[in-house]
Amino acid sequence: MSPPVIEGNYLADLLAQPDVLHGVIDKLKSTRIDPSLGDGLRDARFRRVLLTGMGSSLHALYPLHRVLSGAGITSHWIETAELLLGFDFIYNADTLLIGVSQSGESAEMVTLSQRAGEFGHFIGITNSRESTLGRAANTTLTLEAGPESTVSCKTYVSTLAVLNWLGAGLIQADTDLTELEQAELAVRNYLARWRDHVQELLPLVDGITSVFITGRGNSLATAGTGGLILKESTRQHAEGMSAAAFRHGPLEMAGKHVLVLIYEGDETTLPLHRRLADDIANGGGQAVLIGPNTNPSGVFHLPSLPASVMPILEILPVQMLSLAIAARDGFEAGRFERASKITNIS
Repeated sequence: MSPPVIEGNYLADLLAQPDVLHGVIDKLKSTRIDPSLGDGLRDARFRRVLLTGMGSSLHALYPLHRVLSGAGITSHWIETAELLLGFDFIYNADTLLIGVSQSGESAEMVTLSQRAGEFGHFIGITNSRESTLGRAANTTLTLEAGPESTVSCKTYVSTLAVLNWLGAGLIQADTDLTELEQAELAVRNYLARWRDHVQELLPLVDGITSVFITGRGNSLATAGTGGLILKESTRQHAEGMSAAAFRHGPLEMAGKHVLVLIYEGDETTLPLHRRLADDIANGGGQAVLIGPNTNPSGVFHLPSLPASVMPILEILPVQMLSLAIAARDGFEAGRFERASKITNIS
């Protein structure tokens, strides 16, 4: 008999994600970004964009970093703790700062907010307009996620949605929200079968002691966040990295107690990732591909959507995995015992 999922606040937050996405998309329909910010990137009033956050907030910024860089805009993607230790050249009026902190009260972001006036403009993205970050920023975008008492999940997908919209606005691309609405529906449909997904995963996680989450491109946001939330929610070793980096050493760990998740990516990376999965299997390890080309009724199948919104869906199988591992080990996933929701010591 399969062990039951111990239900609690984490599961409630996971299942609330479609409604949170609906709410933030609805808020974005009536939100406008000052056009002078995009103009400032084109006329060199802003020579660079600085993207910063901690943990999943930092990982969520990576797709925006790729969008800006692809548009020819100088973009720096730097963890806030590192930013506070140096990079003095970047603290000036020709830098557009985008800071993400779900609580708006993490120690590093609070410290950075004290220097907000040194930047040309500060866009803050947070769940609370009244937080330290929300009050310090020149422009504040809220996540509309409501209270979140456990591991980052609904605030994470909401952050991805806001950053997707912000990137389009800054480069004056189409800010039509259709793609985000498609992602919302896909998340809703996926989570409607959450019990089936967890049951499918239970045999897979039997005996697993370590998980690697890998991918390329925008999927690096998922890899980084996935490794983080698995550690937090299951207290089991997990690590996120690029699929290429996994070949540079960690491949030696592949074996029956190690599970490797590989995000398919686009038509360029899919053959590389299939080869990696084959190499892991041939070496006695366990690897699964995640994306549109897997079993259409399985936990690792994701519908084919525009690459810009795929990270919103990609985190879902990792969340299901966290529920399965916790059920296997007999505890409630996501309950903090040593850490807390807000890290107030840097």
